[in-house]
Amino acid sequence: MASFNLTKGERFSLSKAAPGLTVVRVGMGWDPNDQVGGPDFDLDVSAFALNGNFKIPSDSYFVFYGQVQMGNCIEDRKEKGLFRPVTKDGAIIGAIDDPDGRRSDGDDDEDMFIDLSKIKPDIEQIIVCCTICKYPHDNKKDKRTLNLNFDQVEDCYIRIVNESTGEEILRYDLRDKYTKEDAVEFGRLFRVGNSWEFEAMGRAHTGSLQTLVDMYT
Repeated sequence: MASFNLTKGERFSLSKAAPGLTVVRVGMGWDPNDQVGGPDFDLDVSAFALNGNFKIPSDSYFVFYGQVQMGNCIEDRKEKGLFRPVTKDGAIIGAIDDPDGRRSDGDDDEDMFIDLSKIKPDIEQIIVCCTICKYPHDNKKDKRTLNLNFDQVEDCYIRIVNESTGEEILRYDLRDKYTKEDAVEFGRLFRVGNSWEFEAMGRAHTGSLQTLVDMYT
């Protein structure tokens, strides 16, 4: 099956493209335009599973790296000793943090897994986001990270893969230009009746991850 390239605002029926689709892998990649001697550039992938009120029904449905420290996690199936955040029902398994966006093996920088068969009926959409980790949440507590933004990031993309077959279903390359934004709602999976669709969002914000938390909690 050929992969489809989406543009901002386009919607795509996952259920029609891959009948019987159950587990999707959401892969994201980027190339940070690091400055010589500058601060570490750490981008993080997170997800918000929302109900009809556009809110997460419980903290478990905010899937981000911090859940690992809180014990809401499982060990990665391939990389032993590394842990992924997970929702209480096991429907969404979040990303292993890649602190610098420099994976050299051709894989996505970060990925997450969504088992559509386990998503509770009251969850209407899952928004996948990418944010820049900044002081005081960065590993080195470097205040220079406060000046980082998506204008310094290149080749950002999100792709949806059928986990059972390994086939890429669709891809969305982020082509917008930014000035000060440090958080992007990259795309969303949402219900249409008994089917699932994907929308390429590309909606940017300032305030990093906290802005999205304030929106959806």
